[in-house]
Amino acid sequence: MIEVNDTNSAEVLANELPVVLDLGATWCGPCKALAPIIDEVAEEYAGKAIFAKADVEEATELAARFRVRNVPTVLFIKGGEVKDKSVGLVAKQTIIDKLSALL
Repeated sequence: MIEVNDTNSAEVLANELPVVLDLGATWCGPCKALAPIIDEVAEEYAGKAIFAKADVEEATELAARFRVRNVPTVLFIKGGEVKDKSVGLVAKQTIIDKLSALL
């Protein structure tokens, strides 16, 4: 899992592989509940996609750029462009389905 911030976001998001970007906050209960789900999917799709995490309170420019209003927000990015997203605590299968559409 790559930690993304305002400084390294352009480099990470421009990857050739699809990027799953988990935007959350340390105080967010649903974010904490989603984290192990994202970790499981990251293990299953290692080498097929990049998994990144950002704290919206630290990566404020990144959160503003993607107009993140609620956390957790998971963005599915390919070619530097957001192709899909999920907001709130979602099932593992939802993450897999959205990622699979980019592979």
